[in-house]
Amino acid sequence: MTEYASDPLDRRAFLAVTAAVGTGAVAGCSALEAGDDATTTPVDESRARELAERFAPTLYFDSAEQWYPTDPRPYESEREGETVVEGFDALDGYTERFRAAETPPDPTVFHNVVTYDDSPLAVVQYWAYSAFDQFTTNFHWHDWEVLHVFVDTDSDEPALFVASSHSRKVPNNEFLDPERTVPRILQELGSHSSALSVNEERDRFQRLPTGGDIADITNRVVDDVESLASIPVAYGLPRDEGSRLPYVVPELDGAPVYEHDRLPSVEPEDLVPAALTIRSFDALTAPPTDLPERETGLVFEFEGRDDPETDADVAYELRPTTALEHISGFTGPQLSFEFSVPEAVEDAVAGHITTTGEPWTQPRYENPAADISDPNHRRELADRYAAIGDPAPVNAVVTAVSSLVEDGEAPDGEGVTTEDSAVESVALLESEPSAVPTFRGVAVAQGVDSGQHRLTVNGAGVEPHSESITVEDEGVTAAGVDGEIPLVAREDATKVTVDPTESEADVTDFALEDDFGGRLYDAPVEGPDAVYVHRGGAYTGEIRDSDDELGAVRVNPTDEDRIAVERPTTGKASLASFLATITEETRAEIEGLDLDGRANAVRGLVRALEATGSAAQRAAQRAADGDREGADRRLVAVQSGFEQVADNLERAADGLPDPIERAVDRRLSQARKRVQQALDAEKL
Repeated sequence: MTEYASDPLDRRAFLAVTAAVGTGAVAGCSALEAGDDATTTPVDESRARELAERFAPTLYFDSAEQWYPTDPRPYESEREGETVVEGFDALDGYTERFRAAETPPDPTVFHNVVTYDDSPLAVVQYWAYSAFDQFTTNFHWHDWEVLHVFVDTDSDEPALFVASSHSRKVPNNEFLDPERTVPRILQELGSHSSALSVNEERDRFQRLPTGGDIADITNRVVDDVESLASIPVAYGLPRDEGSRLPYVVPELDGAPVYEHDRLPSVEPEDLVPAALTIRSFDALTAPPTDLPERETGLVFEFEGRDDPETDADVAYELRPTTALEHISGFTGPQLSFEFSVPEAVEDAVAGHITTTGEPWTQPRYENPAADISDPNHRRELADRYAAIGDPAPVNAVVTAVSSLVEDGEAPDGEGVTTEDSAVESVALLESEPSAVPTFRGVAVAQGVDSGQHRLTVNGAGVEPHSESITVEDEGVTAAGVDGEIPLVAREDATKVTVDPTESEADVTDFALEDDFGGRLYDAPVEGPDAVYVHRGGAYTGEIRDSDDELGAVRVNPTDEDRIAVERPTTGKASLASFLATITEETRAEIEGLDLDGRANAVRGLVRALEATGSAAQRAAQRAADGDREGADRRLVAVQSGFEQVADNLERAADGLPDPIERAVDRRLSQARKRVQQALDAEKL
């Protein structure tokens, strides 16, 4: 693993700056207004072939790859008078031929070349077809990936490389003004997402410059981050960047595809190797830690090029896409993979399993600029060529996914913290047709319609997280708390359910704060819902209603698998009851300590907590009885009591174990905040 693969990434800083700079930082894959780009005209066959041969890419594949670029025509069939390529035929036929030949069958890349009218800008597109796609977020019959080489025909030099990522929602990998004429493409295992390699590290992806070498992409960076100079916003190649990707086994009719009777040639070993795969996200109790790293396997080079430095294993043919335009469809039944959603009653969806359409039916086939995902790149081309329109603002949802773990500074089972996750996750906007994978823990979904959405984040060995979000027009929406969503390993998780349906309050929001980890969840509540927390934490649940009144409840999971917050309430009684609970919890913990010769200060702390807890109980009762004045008097006493607790804690600090002293201090901060909220509450 090279040095840059483990470069740290300050995800909180990334999200904070991304949100601050707005739409300029993240733009959609179609970042243009309709009609802003000039029309294009196909280049004549001779000139198209000349350009296609000159810029034909070198392709580097993972050593575990199963489905290489091939010609789909051997798998054609007629259906109702139309020519189609059926998924069963392509996968089974390709597998059978690969096994028989022991070399990738019919290695082929297809090209389409267009020029923008009245402009020196031409684009060479390289379309690569694979018989199957298997990944961690998606899998489907057939796969088309594209590389666009924008060429200035006046200088005969490339102006921009655009290598396609997983979907139109994910930022592509792009390089402006490359010095290399021949692009190198690193194909991601199974998914065939295309990462660029333009520097001296021929078979490795490098997001950031290191030493004297340049980065492999020039996508827009996030500036002014204290601990990191720049973060290019692009998918990249996670397994080259120190991350792990567990692949999922695709199923059809409830069984793995290799068991289907229409795939007699396909065996388990014909899919992504078992060492990299899981049967489902919930097949594991914790994120996998032993997944193999990426290794370079076969290298493909255009058959008409003799480059001794490449030392290619396979020579591929170049064919025009016009040879395929008679094919009207690439078909196959919907594959399945359950993607859990943590609602009050667990749900699962498979609608995110998508496939790609024929290249010649896509807008980017005639207008390649529609695939430029970086606004700076589009703006630069617009400045040079009148044929290219300026970038338009595009909505985006961004979040950083972390791991929720126990905090070593807290008493056992009483505090959590977040840390970077070593395993990539999946983000799904249920209103959108496709899921997006994270890159270095960051999820970006571009081109999202404004309005209400539900975002779910899931991964191998963790429980899912789901929340409602509101996406504003022409802006960046940071999901989670301060743009971060923590996930918890299934073996450490407790499900906290919230059911406001029978509550007297019109509950609109629910949040969870850990004594050590701070605010971890904060989202709208429209009905029964749920969130997973680490059972090693101690949490305060905050309830908000339509009148902006607050309530609170204490959540201590310990060994429980499920905790129900039923009929959540707001107002003075709710907050005072919480104060009584957290104060008694703290008193009981200190009382239970085995302290030799208990110091007077510790005994004074216990007495102060006991008196304050009793006052909180009386305040809750007065509020429940409708006695506002009586409740407030006792809340003032509670407030004074907490000041006494703070004084006693300072004197008793030497007599308490450090983790306990830290826990009491954090609960005291929580209690002081809530007692002021109780005094300010209009609702009893």
